[in-house]
Amino acid sequence: MSLKQFALIVILFLPLAATAQKKDKNAVKAASTITAEDLKKHLYIIAGKEMEGRDTPSPGLEKAADYIEAHFKSLGLVPGNNGNYRQYYPLYKDSLIGSSLKINGTVFELNKDFQPQPNNYAAEMRFSEVVFAGYGIVDGELRNDYKDLKVAGKLVLIIDGAPSDYKPSQQGRMSPASAFGKMDAAMNKGAAAVMIVYNNYPRRAGTTAGNWSMNGGYRAAQSPFTFTISPDVAAKIMVEDGKDLLTKVKSGSLPPKIYPAEIDMGYAKTTPATRVSNVLGLLEGTDKKDEYIVITAHYDHVGKRNDTTIFYGADDDGSGTTGILELAEAFIKAKAAGKGPRRSILFMTVSGEEKGLWGSRYYTERPVYPLDKTTVNLNIDMIGRIGTEYLKDKDSVNYVYIIGDDKLSSELTPITEQVNNTYMKMKLDRKYNDPKDPNRFYFRSDHYHFAEKGVPIIFYFNGTHADYHRPTDTPDKINYPTMAKRAQLVFYTAWEMANRNEMLKRDIQLDKPKGF
Repeated sequence: MSLKQFALIVILFLPLAATAQKKDKNAVKAASTITAEDLKKHLYIIAGKEMEGRDTPSPGLEKAADYIEAHFKSLGLVPGNNGNYRQYYPLYKDSLIGSSLKINGTVFELNKDFQPQPNNYAAEMRFSEVVFAGYGIVDGELRNDYKDLKVAGKLVLIIDGAPSDYKPSQQGRMSPASAFGKMDAAMNKGAAAVMIVYNNYPRRAGTTAGNWSMNGGYRAAQSPFTFTISPDVAAKIMVEDGKDLLTKVKSGSLPPKIYPAEIDMGYAKTTPATRVSNVLGLLEGTDKKDEYIVITAHYDHVGKRNDTTIFYGADDDGSGTTGILELAEAFIKAKAAGKGPRRSILFMTVSGEEKGLWGSRYYTERPVYPLDKTTVNLNIDMIGRIGTEYLKDKDSVNYVYIIGDDKLSSELTPITEQVNNTYMKMKLDRKYNDPKDPNRFYFRSDHYHFAEKGVPIIFYFNGTHADYHRPTDTPDKINYPTMAKRAQLVFYTAWEMANRNEMLKRDIQLDKPKGF
């Protein structure tokens, strides 16, 4: 680094250094209202027995939403969704009524001979021929089992697994050799339906009721109608070629081929619907009220098992939810003292995080406030415990993991450091900022949907612990003084973001790895 470059860096950071030496007395006064006692009071309710683990959807989730809404109302926050504190979104659950398979007049038995994929759409399909496509793998230039095959609008028959000499370009669910990868390949080739041959028949009956989902069959692209079948069912189609089918395919002695057959496939279901909500409260700003800070936490958890065992979710994410309640109160008290924020602040607790970041996805796809006018999203997900890695550390009660502050704006890390050095002097651990970290925490909480849309984010996190996603994640195990310190750090950061002259620059491109 040249002397000139060094001098320039010093000049750029001088304003931050100067600011860091002076505390804003109004901010300190407001932050002091975020107390361990108040956090404890809220959390024993949010993560109490009555909330039954706050599954999405569930009566307990609705009770938690009612509590949050009542608190927002009591503070005087404006309803955040056009006169409503709730932003509702629909959920759907498929329940199997019946399924059938007939080949050349032979009726096959559900679970003994075949099973439908649970995400099928309701349909009756008939085909007069089947296209056999080997393993059904398409993997760039490495492999294409559909080469020279025309399968658009047809029924395709493929085999589970992959040849022993094939090494897929990706692993896991996104592997071209996975069932998902094969169905995706068949869809891209235009197949109307797919049969996948598995060797583990007969099978136990699957659940007739599926899981709740956001799409309910409303998809941008519909996967092919898919059944899994036994080798004996495949032999009914392929006749002589179907004898010892799996061995022939492994040896490579069975080429792609079209087989004539009369095939009837049926799948019937019912799809009940419900709705759940995000809870939104707005504090309107002053001269920059058309620009926004969004502070989020998910108020859902994973519910209960066997109607008796409650997963309380005190840390995950009762801690973040109660943090939101206290942050809102602190800003409201500052405004009552004539020190309200320049930018508007949206306090939002979202649902469905544990099911796949549903609530934050819904909001960012249908934002109430423009995302291009949202300067930052501060997301709080687990701030009430000491993570496993810090149990024996000297900073065990004075740290927090900071995730994502270096990803989209070059200004965010310096500001975060400035705020912490001025007010809290906590250890900001950025271990999980590395996109290559196997935990991939950056992609696993609600901030990520904001980041996908280009909004700079910070994710505050205490790390996992022995009670993570267990019934033992209860309010009595929370370290309330440490939780209050972390919430105050979020407050001071939001205070700075809400009152600075300019919105954050967006000058770093999102680094999105494969599989996301």
